[in-house]
Amino acid sequence: MARIEIDVWQGEIAELEVDALVVPANESLFMTAGVAASVKRHGGDEIERDAVDQGPAAPGTAIATQAGSLAAAYVIHAIGVGHDRIANREQLATALRTALAFSEPLQLRRMAVSLIGVEHGAFTLPDAAEVLIEELISDALERPLPESIVIATASPAETRAVTAALASRRAHVT
Repeated sequence: MARIEIDVWQGEIAELEVDALVVPANESLFMTAGVAASVKRHGGDEIERDAVDQGPAAPGTAIATQAGSLAAAYVIHAIGVGHDRIANREQLATALRTALAFSEPLQLRRMAVSLIGVEHGAFTLPDAAEVLIEELISDALERPLPESIVIATASPAETRAVTAALASRRAHVT
């Protein structure tokens, strides 16, 4: 199992000084809602233009863009839910795996990840947190990961869901 440092931080993901931010995206890659809109507001419209130029993208995938004026070098747009807004755990897990896989080609040592799939209510906070934690610390991982992940939560409810998922997963690790 790959060793990874995981921190939970409540606040604005766009403010973090990491190599890349992983944010939720829709298939068209326009950054109009929630965390993605906030990242665009902080980093500039060029992030969205770069994303849209690479789209549309299928659910279960991710694309990387430059990060405009953010401290991070890249923004990774993970499409965990399609326009149909149906909660598909495998599709979400695949989008997260694809997003995290950018760590190797882009040489990312530290990434910040927001909860993917919750922005339009497709996934509950606990379900989205559980899928994210499973992708980060699964015993079966055989892929490169960054050295460190900051899970950036936007509210106390998100923080509770992530910390509960971490505690539950760690309780099952022997």
